Amino acid sequence: MDLKEKNCIVCGESNKEGIFIWEAFICQSCEQEMVHTDVMDAKYPFFIEKMKNIWKMEA
Repeated sequence: MDLKEKNCIVCGESNKEGIFIWEAFICQSCEQEMVHTDVMDAKYPFFIEKMKNIWKMEA
């Protein structure tokens, strides 16, 4: 795996640790926060909007 820093599509910060969904990078911190966020949490819609951006990215 390439250990270059990538910009997270959720927080915008550069990080080496995280996951890729297609070409989109999500840092480990945001990933953990997303998977532990309840659907009733006020931040849930924020994460949904950020994830929608994956479909808008050009390959």
